[in-house]
Formats: sequence, structure tokens, C-alpha cells
Amino acid sequence: MRTLAIRHVAFEDLGLIARVLAERGHTVDYLDAGLDPIEQSSVLDADLVVALGGPIGVYDTPVYPFLHDEKAALAARLRAGRPTLGVCLGAQLMADALGAPVEPTGRTEIGYGALTLTADGRDSVLAPLDGIPVLHWHGDQFGIPDRARRLAQTPGFPNQAFAYGATALGLQFHLEADHTRIERWLIGHAHELAATGHDPRQIRADAAVAGPRLAGAARAVVHDWLDQL
Repeated sequence: MRTLAIRHVAFEDLGLIARVLAERGHTVDYLDAGLDPIEQSSVLDADLVVALGGPIGVYDTPVYPFLHDEKAALAARLRAGRPTLGVCLGAQLMADALGAPVEPTGRTEIGYGALTLTADGRDSVLAPLDGIPVLHWHGDQFGIPDRARRLAQTPGFPNQAFAYGATALGLQFHLEADHTRIERWLIGHAHELAATGHDPRQIRADAAVAGPRLAGAARAVVHDWLDQL
């Protein structure tokens, strides 16, 4: 099995997901968006595609033109019903490709916070995450695509996850974030943290407490989703 991970910044990689994929015998190739060409054939051919996060928006195509190709490739893959997982920006790109709105909110949700699952969410592969603090790092929000199921919410962002059919899963939050490597996030997003008034010391402390529990739940979610596929 071959997984293609579309990466937008180096430190937002597969993280915990990589370990699960390795255990299941997947080989992983990274496509660095903006550096590597995004070809529809390559995106379609992979057994699994994971579109990862990044500090830009789906509406930023005028200044980041590679997003045109990424959206088109993801749209083609979703039309074909090929297994696709989106995280944060990746989920927003999936929602956009499926015709749902994605927009800035003027506020941010950054740091560890618990999810509340919807009824559909509790009956999904996300069940191990109910009430578990996950890492949030976003200011944009996506709408739920037509024919998709809304799976999770937080008080400030009601659309935290969606499932589209049996093969596509979009997550606004960072299930993949490895708490033992959170320092890379704190350094990489230092300007945003300062601009939005979030204290990296608090996120670091929360990662030490919530991270191990999240890691176990994340493994269960990814294993269950791959089994379902």
C-alpha cells in the first residue's frame, strides 16, 4: 500500500499517523506543495492520500497558485471515491472541492481542547475521541458538504469533522500531532501565537498532559478507519 501525504509546511507532517501506516506496511511519499508538481495522475494513483495542514487558506489561490492544482487533484480523487484523509487545511480543501464554503472567522482556536461528537460521530471511527482534548490550530471554518455527515464540534467551531461516503474523512483538528514534538509547532507558529495572544508555555504544558491520551485515541481512530476502508 502506498500513501501520498501532501505537506504544506515541513513540521506539520504525518506525525502519529506515520507510525500506524508503518505498522500496517504502508510506504509513504511526501509531496511538498508549492515545491513539487501536483499531478492529478499521481494523486489518483496512490492507495491513500492524506492532505495535511498549513497556515494558508483555500481562498489564497491568487498568491499561492499551486492551490489550483491541489484543489483539482483532490476533487478528482473524491469523485473517484478514492480513500482520502484531510487535516485542517487539507480538510478545508476537501470541503471546497466538494462545494462547501470555507471562510475566515476572524477568531482563532489554538491549543488543546476537547471535542464533542455528534450522534453520527459517536457512531463513527471518531468514537474514541469523544471528550478527548485534541490539538486545534485554525481560524478558518468549513461548511459541511452536501451528502456528508457532520461528526464533531467545539463551542466556537460547530463543524470539526465530516465523513463523505465511506472513503473520505475531513478533520479540522490535528489528530496527527505528536506531543513529543510540539516544540516544532511552537517555533514554526511563533509569530501567529504572539499575534493572537496564545502563550506557548500553556500549549507546551497542555501537550504534556493531554498528549499521551490523545496519542492512544488517535491510533485507534486511524486503525479503525483503515480497517473500514
